[in-house]
Parts: sequence; C-alpha cells; structure tokens
Amino acid sequence: MADQAIKGPASYFPSIEKTYGRPIAEWQAMVRERLPEKHMALVTMLKTEHGMGHGHANALVAHTLAEHKD
Repeated sequence: MADQAIKGPASYFPSIEKTYGRPIAEWQAMVRERLPEKHMALVTMLKTEHGMGHGHANALVAHTLAEHKD
C-alpha cells in the first residue's frame, strides 16, 4: 500500500513545495487564516498575492477546505 500513488489534490503538493518554496503546512495556514472566505476567493488570493498557478492554488484550497470540514 505504501507504493500506491497519491491521488487528488494532494498529488500536487510536492510540486507546490518545489515551485513556491514553502511547505504545504505554511500554505494551508494562510488559507485557514482567511476562512470563512469562499473557495474561489482563496484561489484568487494565492494567485494574486503569491503568484501561484491556478491548478496549484485550486488543489491546495480544495484539500485544505476538505480537511477543515472534518
């Protein structure tokens, strides 16, 4: 099972960390600080304030919001 590929939004995490130079926990904290803003407002914030691409921002927000609901 450990060899099973990561699927869904978390599959973007290694690329996000490498491309933008911060750990995922730090990005997730930024998103959580802005709650209860809507999904797309959070994606836009990551894109405009941090230069993140749409796919990376969307994956990060989706995963963070899914964890927040639990």
